[in-house]
Amino acid sequence: MKSLKRADLSALSAQAAAAPRLRAHQNFHAELADPIQRLAIAMEPGTYVRPHRHRHTFELLMPLSGTFDLIQFDDDGSVCRRVRLGGEGLALCEQTAGSWHSVIALEPGSVIFEVKHGPYMPLGADDIAAWSPAEGEPGVAAMMAFLARAQAGERFAG
Repeated sequence: MKSLKRADLSALSAQAAAAPRLRAHQNFHAELADPIQRLAIAMEPGTYVRPHRHRHTFELLMPLSGTFDLIQFDDDGSVCRRVRLGGEGLALCEQTAGSWHSVIALEPGSVIFEVKHGPYMPLGADDIAAWSPAEGEPGVAAMMAFLARAQAGERFAG
């Protein structure tokens, strides 16, 4: 049996807080070729999840601790919806394949569980939003500020 204890969530969050990207994960799948990818991802506020999509699979997200906002976009980068995961928000959310999205952690110690079809495939250029800055580029701070407040109908001006 595979399991996560509360202490495991805290340890994973501590790893994320100490990591340069403010993220850490624990895989539940045995290898990257597994047909179902299952992992707990600790994300601290300030981590940047560049808007992207998974054309080949749904993506199920379930907050295990803390809170997150999931922001979904249309093909042009306009916000379609923003939903809260955790706290008083949703306990579970499944996105359809091909949904452009980003996730932001709203509080320290936030851990989310993700399930999607495998095998693991690095995102190709067509699955990373061209209208968003790459990690490490000067526009990331502005994008993070946008993600923190963006509402339906708004678009990142860059």
